[in-house]
Amino acid sequence: MNEIVYTNIEKDYRMKQIRHNVQEEIYTVALVPRLTGNSYFDAAEEGAQEAAEKLGVNLIITGSSVADYKEQQKVIEKLILKKVDAIAIAANDPFKLLPILNKARDQGIKVITWDSDTDPTGRDFFVNAVDPETLGKHLMDNLAASLNEKGEYAILTNYLSTSSSTEWIRWIKIQQKNFYPDMKLVRIMTSYDNYDLGFKNVQYLLENYPNLSGVVGISPGTSPAAAQAIIEAKRRDVKIVGLSPPNSMKEYIHGGVVENITLWSPKKLGYLTVALAKNMLDGQFPVHQQEIPDVGSIKVKDNIVIMGEPIIFTKENIDQYDF
Repeated sequence: MNEIVYTNIEKDYRMKQIRHNVQEEIYTVALVPRLTGNSYFDAAEEGAQEAAEKLGVNLIITGSSVADYKEQQKVIEKLILKKVDAIAIAANDPFKLLPILNKARDQGIKVITWDSDTDPTGRDFFVNAVDPETLGKHLMDNLAASLNEKGEYAILTNYLSTSSSTEWIRWIKIQQKNFYPDMKLVRIMTSYDNYDLGFKNVQYLLENYPNLSGVVGISPGTSPAAAQAIIEAKRRDVKIVGLSPPNSMKEYIHGGVVENITLWSPKKLGYLTVALAKNMLDGQFPVHQQEIPDVGSIKVKDNIVIMGEPIIFTKENIDQYDF
């Protein structure tokens, strides 16, 4: 085989082409959380940054301290002007963001959702932490077990407009109707991701529903608020189940106020979101049982990615986690 010999001019041209190709592979991905300054999304952003560094992605993290779709519209408008390659958004509304997201897509920007979805017409795929049916059924089963399958309960959520929350509530209701006829949902209240409002909501529930036996907190900030409200009201008979980062619930679990709490790794979710965005820009869409380095095997159905199973934090394992 003859060896190919390049002149200095040819070598210089080839090196420029190599540098150009490398530059083309450095994508700019924008991660938009539902709100900033929140411990859950802080952890997700940490994972996203880790993925960006490892995969050679230019990452922009931008959002508003208020979880409002109008604020997200403003953020996306600015990202369109920046001509980013992809936008990954945790949507505050499944429908009202569609015009601005489709405007981005019309200009060649890839759009995916994570943590909370939009209507499928507004994105390429959705990166979800857990299957909503699995989570909703788990939360209802968990509450039922703590109440011997009878009693009144309330649900505390963040917003009734986010797709994830509405799906979890739907499956909680279905599971209760099918398997726990002696239990009754008396109220659904929103906290808007605000601890103080969540605390006041639980106080209201305790005062106005004297037969209340349980609270399901499906916003990460509501479960610790509910636990504190129950302690101050001296109503340890009211059981709490729900979602929360473990750090917010350690004192309540070790103190016996709450038996367990559920979540997933938001850091891993942020990592997965950036990794899949990078893959999509390379022309590779997620597939079922695909192995994602540093994440694991994912599930995919109808352009929805499921990261994995929820984690149940108990007195025995909660100190192993730090987020």
